[in-house]
Amino acid sequence: MARALYIHWPFCLKKCPYCDFNSHVRDEVDVERWQAALLADMRAETELAGGEALESVFFGGGTPSLMPPALVGALLDGAQKLWGFAPDIEITLEANPSSVEASNFADLALAGVNRTSLGLQALDDAQLRFLGRLHDTQEGLNALEVAQKAFKRVSFDLIYALPGHSPADWERDLRQALSYGTSHLSLYQLTIEPGTRFATMVRQGDFEPLDDDAAADLYELTQQLTAEAGIPAYEISNHAKPGEESRHNLTYWRYLDYVGIGPGAHGRRGGMATQRHRKPENWLAAVEERGSGNQSEIAIPTGEQASEALLMGLRLHEGIDLAVLGARFGLDAGQLVDGDEMAQLEALGFVSRNGNRLAVTAQGMPLLDAILPRLVHDGLVSA
Repeated sequence: MARALYIHWPFCLKKCPYCDFNSHVRDEVDVERWQAALLADMRAETELAGGEALESVFFGGGTPSLMPPALVGALLDGAQKLWGFAPDIEITLEANPSSVEASNFADLALAGVNRTSLGLQALDDAQLRFLGRLHDTQEGLNALEVAQKAFKRVSFDLIYALPGHSPADWERDLRQALSYGTSHLSLYQLTIEPGTRFATMVRQGDFEPLDDDAAADLYELTQQLTAEAGIPAYEISNHAKPGEESRHNLTYWRYLDYVGIGPGAHGRRGGMATQRHRKPENWLAAVEERGSGNQSEIAIPTGEQASEALLMGLRLHEGIDLAVLGARFGLDAGQLVDGDEMAQLEALGFVSRNGNRLAVTAQGMPLLDAILPRLVHDGLVSA
C-alpha cells in the first residue's frame, strides 16, 4: 500500500542548462484550474492506491516554491482527507532561494510544510552564473537563513565537479556549507544529461567537463568532510545526521509503493508502474476529460521488480537484505545476484556481505554504475 505521495509542479521561471527534469516556463498559470486538476488526480489515484495513512508528501518540480501557499495548503488538506496523515508525517517542498520565494516560507510552513529542500547549487557567484541560476550567493544564503527559521528541517543542494573545480575550491565551499548546520545535504556531481543545453555546449566545445579521476577525488573529499562533520552519506549523493534522512526518498530507494500525481509524475502501485502525461497542457486536458492525468499503467514483471529493487537499494549505505527481498518476490539469493561476481567484488573490497545483508562499500560507491550491472543476475529480468 502506498504511504508516500509525490506532487509535481512543472513550472519554473527559467530552464537551467544542466536540468533534464520535467520543467517548463509559462507566462501564466491558472492556479484555480490547476488546484482542481491536482485534487482530481489525487482522487483518481486514491481509489486505486488504497487509503493507508501517508508517511510523507513531497512537492517536486519544476519549482514548487512558486506555488501560492494557499494552493499548497489546499492540496495537503485534500491529501489528508483522502489518505489520512501519519502523526509524524514528513512534508517536503523543493524551493529556489530567491528573495521572492523566501518571503513565502513562513506561509508555506503554516500551510503544513515541515521540511524544505533548497536549491542553492553553489556558494560562488561565478559558479552560479555558469549553472544558469537566477540568484546570487548572498540571496541564496539569505533564503537559507529564512528557511531555517521557518521549517523544522532544512536540506540544501550543491553541485560539484564543475569544469576546473579543484579540491581546494570544493573543500572551501563544502566546509562553508557544513558550517550552516543543516541536518541534510544533497551533494551531486555535475552530470551532462542528454537533451540539456549543457549537452549541446559540450558537443560544440564550449566547455569540457571535469575528467573522471578528478571528479573521483572530489567525491572522496566529500565523503571525508561530511563524515567528520557527523553528516555521513546514507545514499551515494545524500548526507544526513542520524535520523534526519529524507523519509520520502527512502521510499523510492527501498522500492516501496508511492503515488505520483501531476505532469510527468511516476508512481509504483502493487507491481504496476504509473506515469502521468508529461506536457502540462496534455496532463491538464486528460484530468479534465476523464478525471485522471495517467498516461500509462504497466504491470512490471516480477524479475524486473526485483532488479529495480536491487538497483535502487544498493545506492543506500544500508544496502539490501537478500532474504527479505527474495521472500518479497519469490526468488532465492542465487536468482537475485550473481554469486561469482559478488564474491569477486567482495574480494576487491567493493561490496560487503553480513549474513543476508549486501551493501556496496565506501570504496565501491564511486564505481556504482559499473558494479550494479555485474551484481544483478543476468536472468533476473526474465525471472
